[in-house]
Formats: sequence, structure tokens, C-alpha cells
Amino acid sequence: MSEITPSQTVGPFFAYGLTPKGRNKWDPNGTYSWKETAGDNLITPDATGTKIRIEGCISDADGAPINDAMLEIWQADSQGRYLHARGEAPRPNAKFTGFGRSATDKQGVFSFDTIKPGAVAGPNGKTQAPHIVFCIFSRGMLRQVYTRLYFSDEAANAADPILALVPADRRGTLIAHKQTGGAVPTYRFDIRVQGDNETVFFDI
Repeated sequence: MSEITPSQTVGPFFAYGLTPKGRNKWDPNGTYSWKETAGDNLITPDATGTKIRIEGCISDADGAPINDAMLEIWQADSQGRYLHARGEAPRPNAKFTGFGRSATDKQGVFSFDTIKPGAVAGPNGKTQAPHIVFCIFSRGMLRQVYTRLYFSDEAANAADPILALVPADRRGTLIAHKQTGGAVPTYRFDIRVQGDNETVFFDI
């Protein structure tokens, strides 16, 4: 009598070329020898606006930290402009791409240093509140998931057309809360992939 083949999950990820700083826990020096192409510090010398830091922890259904996840972010600049498309005039801060990538550490913690985005155009001519799009890759996921970060100190959240689509009792999972103290404004954004208080993910 044959037995069922054991189930398997996706991951862990092969870090080379994917996560910032070329981290390699098997290398005696702890890093790969490579040029970083996408990291967790998005701030460029020509970037204008308020410098901020985003910190958080990603956890599973049991509340345990996920220590091998990879997170990507995509955002507008401080004027609400995305990296210009082909054929458009370059922006003044053309080196700011609005794209970053962070791996989680052993405690499931991730962080980004970036510029607080401005409001951007939304559907039907409505303006979207400043936000950052998150894409999350993690073990056990056959496909990445997408969510958004909104800022707790933005009055524009109340009229955001995308946030309005989310049930009122779930919107809190998309809000990053400003922390007190520190030279650089820091926002806390924890992500729960399943279970109680699961973060809202969008079908894209």
C-alpha cells in the first residue's frame, strides 16, 4: 500500500542577489561579494521631502516571527510622483526610484529608510492619501501578497478611495503608527499573514 507524499512549503529563499547587503549566513564574513541593486535604504542625495524610517515585524498565524521573508516596497516621491515612464520628462529627483527590498532578521523584523510619499492621483479623479505598497514573499506562499501602508498622522486617510473599500474594522491593519522620540520620524507597521488581526491583502 502506497503512502501520500509529504507536503512541502516554498522557501527558504536563496539570498544572493535578492536581499539587501548581500547577507550570507554561511559566509565567514557574513556577506556576498556583489553590488547591491535593491536595498532597504531608498534615500538618494537628490531626494527631497521628509526622511522617515519604517520598522515592523512579520508574523504567522500563531504570532511567531517569520525569519526568512522578503518584503518589497513601491512608492511615490514627496511630490506624489512615481518613477517616470518611458517618454516622460525626467523628474528633478530622478535618482529616487521609490523601490526597495528588505529581508527579515531572526526576529522577523524588517526596516526601510525612505522619504514620506505625497498624495497621488486615484481612480475616478479622486486623490489617494500618501501610502506605500508592500509586496511580501514568504515560506508557504506559492504567490506573493500585496498590501498597503497608510500613515497614522494623515488626515487624508479619511477620504482615500482605496482605504474606503476596506471594512472599517479591518482598516487598522493598514495603518503605520508614528513612534515618539528619535531624530528621524519612525512609523511602526507590523504585518500578520494569517490568523487573528490578519493584515488586509489586496487581490491584484
